[in-house]
Amino acid sequence: MKSKYYLTLADAEFLMEEAQKYAIEHNFKVSIAIVDETSSLLLMKRLDGASPLSSHLCLEKAKCSSISGRPSKFYEELLQNGRLGFLSMPSAQGMLEGGKPILYDDQILGAIGVSGVQSFEDAEIAQHAIDLFLKKQNS
Repeated sequence: MKSKYYLTLADAEFLMEEAQKYAIEHNFKVSIAIVDETSSLLLMKRLDGASPLSSHLCLEKAKCSSISGRPSKFYEELLQNGRLGFLSMPSAQGMLEGGKPILYDDQILGAIGVSGVQSFEDAEIAQHAIDLFLKKQNS
């Protein structure tokens, strides 16, 4: 039998706080979603000024990353390279850069999805929060 790690509400709140701080410091108007390893929503915020569409997209990006264990950018690149069959997948709306899986000890704990600014900036916000979270776990 193997032990399994999982995100607690306190973990999700830490990740959200760090992502939100980073977004506010950079004047990014975004929505942020944190899901568990089953892609179930743990926490979501739409910051002031973020478009309503961003709240939908951030959740889909998080789900895509959680289910696959890969950054959502991986699928965006497949689509750009002509693998259009992925558009028929239920999570196709999340196949845009900005979703990042949260991996700890080779286990998928969940993911963060961000939407509202340029895709690379969405991913930057998510990665920043994940890096701080993992640093906290390893200290």
